[in-house]
Amino acid sequence: MPNDYVNIAERLRESAHQWPDQKAVVCPIGRDASGRVQYDQLTFRELDEDSDRLAAGLMRLGVKPGTRIVLMVRPSLEFIALTFALFKSGAVVVLIDPGMGRTNIFRCLETVEPEGFVAIPIVQAIRVLKRRAFRQAKINVTVGGRRWFWGGATYAQLLARRRDSSEFNAVRTRADNPAAIIFTSGSTGPPKGVVYEHGMFDAQVDLLRDFYDIKPGEVDLPGFPLFALFNSAMGVTTVIPDMDPTRPAQVDPVKILEAIRDQGVTQAFGSPAIWNRVGRHCEETGKRLGTLRRVLSAGAPVPVPVIERMMAAFEQPGANIHTPYGATESLPIASISGREVLDETASRSQSGAGTCVGHLFPHVQVRIIEITEGPIATISDTRELPAGEIGEIIVQAPSTTREYFRLPEATSAAKISDGGGPSQNSHPSFWHRMGDVGWRDESGRLWFCGRKAHIVEVNGRRMFTIPCEAIFNAHPRVFRSALVGVGPKPTQRPVIVVEPEPGEFPETASAQQTFRTELLELGGANPLTAGIVTVLFHRSLPVDIRHNVKIFREKLSPWAEQQLATSE
Repeated sequence: MPNDYVNIAERLRESAHQWPDQKAVVCPIGRDASGRVQYDQLTFRELDEDSDRLAAGLMRLGVKPGTRIVLMVRPSLEFIALTFALFKSGAVVVLIDPGMGRTNIFRCLETVEPEGFVAIPIVQAIRVLKRRAFRQAKINVTVGGRRWFWGGATYAQLLARRRDSSEFNAVRTRADNPAAIIFTSGSTGPPKGVVYEHGMFDAQVDLLRDFYDIKPGEVDLPGFPLFALFNSAMGVTTVIPDMDPTRPAQVDPVKILEAIRDQGVTQAFGSPAIWNRVGRHCEETGKRLGTLRRVLSAGAPVPVPVIERMMAAFEQPGANIHTPYGATESLPIASISGREVLDETASRSQSGAGTCVGHLFPHVQVRIIEITEGPIATISDTRELPAGEIGEIIVQAPSTTREYFRLPEATSAAKISDGGGPSQNSHPSFWHRMGDVGWRDESGRLWFCGRKAHIVEVNGRRMFTIPCEAIFNAHPRVFRSALVGVGPKPTQRPVIVVEPEPGEFPETASAQQTFRTELLELGGANPLTAGIVTVLFHRSLPVDIRHNVKIFREKLSPWAEQQLATSE
């Protein structure tokens, strides 16, 4: 295809041509009489052919380029085949986290106005019950289970019509044509639909493959289902983990280790919450990570104790855990390895420097600009800060998304025009505001200091969450903590909310006072936290649905205010 024509599904076609008989997807389907896991699988040839048949079926149902189709299917062979089928048909795949809560799900769906649902039976039943809200949803496919009273096609029916794969050609989409709408986790405000283009997915594949030196024939265990898209585009086998992807903090580490052993997994991707569970299990039992050579952990900074446990559990020479930094709107941006953290940056983080997220990926540009509220029209309206100074992080990269779906105000607030005229793909170039604050060090590494929205302002002084929390997290009985502000800016009262390690919650007033005194001594010894004199204890800090690690400080602030009003 000409360079300006890109359909990310063509990457699967290339994998099918080069490695037709290699396993593309492996999925646990139960256990045999001896308790061993049984697996179903598709080769790259089979996955490509199945997605061809599904795409052809979807097009017969009326799917056209740009048709918005909600995909709500559990992680499975079917999920991956359908994702590629929808890309091949030219549809725009709408992906919504089922764990984000009923209210947020319906808000997202109302924004998108889907033209169809490819979904499990319960979702189709809800669609029918809410038919007034989904009048445009005329193309509907039931996946798994029984189709009851709602009619429409089934996955099996679309797949049953055999045809030679050579008869089907994917829709010729351009690099700037929309491929998907993926909703943010909503950790700082309502979830927003991020518009992904085919060229952006294509760029992500190249950036991740080249930076981490991912080779065809590797075997990956992705804790985030969409990562299977990248695997299939790289000739990497996907092993679907036996877990609920909406609850990574409740993952069973025994099942993760079982999949690694059974399938010879060489790479795994997931939230720090997963590796916290796996690392603790390995530490307690002496189990090792076998064939695993590379772990990618995204969604939030990985705590140093988690890195230490994982590094101790690796068995392969040179194995490492890596933290790619980015967001739904722009990924990847930077990366750091666990070894570099332990050898070079952990001590600085523990003293309040923030979390080092490493060096930038090739073709990615980052600037640290003066913290500014409200939209910024052009890059000339910003002031770039020197190395060492904390400011707002902005990024420009081939995988950075341009807009939020039907949210022009949010798009305007998050994008800054480059002012340099059209870019190579005929769109104005732009910078994306990450909503994060951080700084660059003397070697060019990027340091993350928290979300801009979470800055606590005390009498004109800014207090950044990640640096301040690190001081209290150094206490051996603290699992994690959160800095929140009580009252209006710029005269907030800084409060540190502490979640103790399991079994360490102070149950009596006396125990709380002792614990609190120890924490205040820690905070008082560092100029960053010397002004914090209020400590509250929380049994389980509220966290985001997708990764189970991003702390919902927006919920904690009113909670802290209520606690203080009750006790004082």
